[in-house]
Amino acid sequence: MPSPSETKKYRQENLVLKQQIEERAGKKVEELYNERNKRVRAAVELKTTDRVPFSLMVEVQSFAGVPNAASYYDPLRMKRAMRQAAVELEPDMAEGGFPSCGAAMTEMDVKNVLWPGGPLPPDYGMQAVEGEYMKADEYDMFLNDPTGFVIRRYLPRIYGVLQPLAKLPPMDSMFMGFDFLTPLFTSPEFVEMAKHLAATGKHIQEFRGTLMEIAGDLEQLGFPAFAAFGAGGVGGAPFDTLTSSLRGMKGSMVDMYRQPDNLIKACEAILNRRIARAFPADKNAKDYPQKIAMPLWRGDPTFMSEAQFKKFYWPGLKKSLQTHVDLGYVPVPFFEAPFGDRLKYVLELPKGKIIVSIDARDISVAKKHLAGHSCLLLRSPNTAKVWSLNQLQSFLKDVIDTWGKQTGLMIVIMIPDRTPVKDMQDMLKWFKEYSRY
Repeated sequence: MPSPSETKKYRQENLVLKQQIEERAGKKVEELYNERNKRVRAAVELKTTDRVPFSLMVEVQSFAGVPNAASYYDPLRMKRAMRQAAVELEPDMAEGGFPSCGAAMTEMDVKNVLWPGGPLPPDYGMQAVEGEYMKADEYDMFLNDPTGFVIRRYLPRIYGVLQPLAKLPPMDSMFMGFDFLTPLFTSPEFVEMAKHLAATGKHIQEFRGTLMEIAGDLEQLGFPAFAAFGAGGVGGAPFDTLTSSLRGMKGSMVDMYRQPDNLIKACEAILNRRIARAFPADKNAKDYPQKIAMPLWRGDPTFMSEAQFKKFYWPGLKKSLQTHVDLGYVPVPFFEAPFGDRLKYVLELPKGKIIVSIDARDISVAKKHLAGHSCLLLRSPNTAKVWSLNQLQSFLKDVIDTWGKQTGLMIVIMIPDRTPVKDMQDMLKWFKEYSRY
């Protein structure tokens, strides 16, 4: 972890950059922030603005020479790289990556994730490891004793060092006292677990102290945050949680045929518990209404039929989206694959309250169903990272031409690998002019 002096140096760099930005733009960073925020808000509300807002998809490894492992072991270096991209390319929305503490993950012996610099080489991306972390015969326990299930079944399967928790008796039957259980904690395996937990806590404290608040750092330089994950909201489709975090893809798909009622009850329980913990958006926040990102994956036609989508997936997702709106947030559902005509279900939700993030291949069908109803956030395809700038420019031109002068469009632009900053700046200058209303 960086020393206090390195952290102090980072903060001082931010102040210098702020001054340079204001001198270059001839405006205060607060003015730049408000201009960008106003442009984004107008797009969300389907109002006319000067041009199409954009954010960037930054591969810091090729853009700034920073390995992906920095997000887990050197967050200050990762933050510098994300800040560099924002300052040099000036998007309307910026984010600082999603760092996690690699040392803590190693200490806990995490089983459901592989990450760069840990089990994977430093230049790889994070990889989720699906499994049946809830067995087919454990629905009743999950539904009737969720805390007991998480403590005695789920956590020992996800974290190697928490395997001793599987030996705990049911916690809901200890009305006569807890003291009889305490000798269990003197056993070597529980003592060892306690050591790992203490070490993990220290790693997390150091990591958070270094991490600071990247969104605040970028705001200080005039860049609104793109979207938060989870803060205050209720998450995405509960089916995605169940299929990826609990039953696995195979298990959940088998359950759609063998025990569909339990599957639906579990999805409802997941969402209802999230709603019970949610809280309204802060109306005094600078970026109100706050945007809440929610990745979605298992509802596309590759994984389930239309009938299954309507039965297992859409009811939970619709309730989640509506709850976010009711709480004062702007939900940003990320349809991570082509969902095609299934995007039409968004029409069942309030107009001008949602940002629908789609795969680039869905641009025509999204225009057909959602133009004039919901703001569209179109993502450049992942293959754009190996495109030439001419290919990227041609793609963006086609998007603007396809969408036409209809309001309610935003774009996430992937930066091709090893693109010189000056060339990318010139391309973005062109885009700002071409995308004017």
